[in-house]
Amino acid sequence: MAEKHNLKVLAKFPIDPKISAACDRGMIELFDGNWLEPVANILVKLEEKKMIKIAVASENEMVTEHFGHCINFNIFETENNQIVQSESIPNPGHKPGFLPNYLNDMGVNVIISGGMGSGAIDIFNEKGIEVIVGASGNAKAAAEAYLQGSLKSTGSVCHEHQHHDECGE
Repeated sequence: MAEKHNLKVLAKFPIDPKISAACDRGMIELFDGNWLEPVANILVKLEEKKMIKIAVASENEMVTEHFGHCINFNIFETENNQIVQSESIPNPGHKPGFLPNYLNDMGVNVIISGGMGSGAIDIFNEKGIEVIVGASGNAKAAAEAYLQGSLKSTGSVCHEHQHHDECGE
C-alpha cells in the first residue's frame, strides 16, 4: 500500500503470539514492545528538521481558482523553510471528501488554492491540515510565500458547484 501511494513505511507490526495472547486477555496496553520505536525516531527527526509538505491545487504551474477542479497538485517537500523536492501529480478525481483524505494520506500538512468548498475545508481542518485559500499566481511562488510567512488565507470559500471559475463570493 505504501509503495502504491508513494508513502514512507514508518513501522511494521510483528506477528507475535504474545501480542495475540495479551489481546485475548484484554491486556494489550500492558504489552511491552519496541516496534514503534522507528516511528518515534522518524517523528523526532521530522520535528527537528521542521519538514512541511505543501500541496498547491494547480493548472500546470499556476494556482487554480478552485481546489476540486484542478488539473494537478504541485507537491513541495520542505525542510527549514526551503523547498527541497517537488513533483506534480494529476488530480485523481473530484468526489466529495476524497481529495482531502487522499492528500492527508500523502502526508500533506498545508493545502494552497484559489478557492475551496467548505466541506473540503472542514475535512482538512479535522485532519490538522492548514488551508490557505485566496492564492493566485505561480504555484512554487505561492509555496515559497507561505514558507516566508507572507501568504495568508483570505477565507475564499466556494458555496456552489457551478463555479464558472469564480470562487469566494
